[in-house]
Amino acid sequence: MFLSPDKVELEERSLARATVQVLPPTVNVTSAFPQYLSQHLLATASLLQHWRVWFASLFLVSVPVFFEAPLVRYAPWLSLICTVGWLAIAKYLQEEPKTKLWGSLIWGFSLTWLCGSLYWGWLRWEPAYHVPVEALALPWAFWGIRNESYRVGGWFYIGSLLGTAITDLYFYITHLFPHWQALMQVETNISLAKPILKNALALVETPWGMTWACILAALLLITGNRAMRSPSLGYWAFGGAVIGTIFVDLLFFSIAIFG
Repeated sequence: MFLSPDKVELEERSLARATVQVLPPTVNVTSAFPQYLSQHLLATASLLQHWRVWFASLFLVSVPVFFEAPLVRYAPWLSLICTVGWLAIAKYLQEEPKTKLWGSLIWGFSLTWLCGSLYWGWLRWEPAYHVPVEALALPWAFWGIRNESYRVGGWFYIGSLLGTAITDLYFYITHLFPHWQALMQVETNISLAKPILKNALALVETPWGMTWACILAALLLITGNRAMRSPSLGYWAFGGAVIGTIFVDLLFFSIAIFG
């Protein structure tokens, strides 16, 4: 009924070992919680930044088009000179660490503004020249994606150019280039433009036109979605620019129908 001193000593050692084995996990969990919380907050902040870049890219592709379009029509030289202003804003933002990212994005936007001003200001009657002129700044974009300070802007420009090329491909497949040329000749005369738009919409609403619209829209969506799977902010800018093209096309299509 009584334990021997040797057995008592053995049980005390066993309890001591058990205590040693139980305490460290509790201590580790307590000390690891602040680290886990900080990592979670950093991951959330990073995700929010990625979405901000995506939405900013979509905005810069879509909304400014409706400001540049009337400006470049009536004052092409002024629109072209505005490129210098965008570059100045980009340089100013890049000088501050907190706004360096947005400076890079504005730099890429200035490239699209420059090419858009050149084409829509002087060559908008020739749809075949659209993509080549819009691609004039491609060497700078390739340089930008190899430079950390300009990578986001470089990918934004490339995404915008890809979206433009896909849209023009649709115009070519559905034989809308002649309507484009005719519309540019009478763009200031609404009464003459309406029949041209009506004929163009008739081509879009055919099974051929609707099928290719779905195929190319799906291609843009898939491309943009795959880009957003990357942790790179540059790819998110690319994805936002690509998907923003769909938004622009839908807006112009709606204006053509209801306007």
